[in-house]
Amino acid sequence: MAFRGELEVFTDPLASPSGFPFKVANLPNTLAFDSVYNSRPRICDIGRLRTPYRKVDGSVGFRCPAENVAAFVAKGGREEETHGCKCLCNGLLATAGFPQRQPSGYLEPPIVTLGSDVSFAPALMEKEDDSYTAEDVMKYLRGKKTK
Repeated sequence: MAFRGELEVFTDPLASPSGFPFKVANLPNTLAFDSVYNSRPRICDIGRLRTPYRKVDGSVGFRCPAENVAAFVAKGGREEETHGCKCLCNGLLATAGFPQRQPSGYLEPPIVTLGSDVSFAPALMEKEDDSYTAEDVMKYLRGKKTK
């Protein structure tokens, strides 16, 4: 899709627990698809985007709107903050080839984020079904031949 210039990238204002909108590539079997997102158990087990809150006893706890909704609300969060929120920690690690595998066998799906301009793809790929690495991207950005 990107090779042909047909990859759809959309701004998802709700994706990030941090509140920042993310440009998400509309790729099959990723969190860009509602069916994949809705079938995912809400897990926040890496927790890099959690935010602190003050517990009733005065100590500090952490919550993430991408975690289990009941757990988030029990920590003082509002349910509406969880709507559409995706776990970027788990999703981006899955995109990088390190998906979380839960004891149940569940494998975390990826979320691919990038800018709207995918005109770089043909410079990194010889044909449509090729792939490229982060190293290829860095070479491209430095003006060096990649393929």
